[in-house]
Amino acid sequence: MTHEGNAVLIRIDGGLARITLNRPEKKNALNADLIAGLASGLQQANDNEAVRVVVITGAGDDFCSGADLSALQKIASASVEDNVADAQSLMDLFELMRNLDVPVIAAVRGRALAGGCGLATACDIVLASESARFGYPEVKIGFVPAMVTAILRRNVSEKRAFELLTLGGEISAAEAAGMGLVNRVFSDDGFDGEVESFARRYEKVSRSAVSLSKCLLYQVDGLSFSDALQNGADVNVIARMTEDCKEGVARFLDRK
Repeated sequence: MTHEGNAVLIRIDGGLARITLNRPEKKNALNADLIAGLASGLQQANDNEAVRVVVITGAGDDFCSGADLSALQKIASASVEDNVADAQSLMDLFELMRNLDVPVIAAVRGRALAGGCGLATACDIVLASESARFGYPEVKIGFVPAMVTAILRRNVSEKRAFELLTLGGEISAAEAAGMGLVNRVFSDDGFDGEVESFARRYEKVSRSAVSLSKCLLYQVDGLSFSDALQNGADVNVIARMTEDCKEGVARFLDRK
């Protein structure tokens, strides 16, 4: 099943939902239409019970080069109210990705820069081709990768985050993996096949268990050790009551 929009393509194939940023002539730069289309596609995939995982990729040579020229021009001349609304839309997208029931994977080929790097970082898993490049160059134009800082700080060490945010340089996929920003690096030639193979592993595990695990993992960020354990105990009880768990335990016992 395929759905098309101006800025985003959505294709659902079994348990895999593929969302493609579709502005290759602009290096898939972020604008209001792309952000809205991405949010809509993510929600659509999440509402489909057959979907087990979402993969976000970019059409053409690059994943996403950040905000486009028109968006930057808008920022330069916008009122406080307009800038608040604009920032809110990206914040809402990042929060949606974090709260989605299913895992969201960024499949990064080419460049993921500025807001594009933020978009990748906001995903649950980042898979990169070996020639991919990552970076937050915002400081070079007096801007700040502000919202993604909350996510980046949870992905890499404080000192690595400081370096990435304040120098504005680019790093390779291998360097990003070494920092913990990227989960896996695949060869350029075999990238698409490796991404699909990795993503489809989620078709073999429980949707409800993955959803509960994702929620629990991100909830413990701001909790004390004791509260995190209690939260884990609560989720443990919830998991036991799900149909997936009851059926899984029954299958296991039958094999024994």
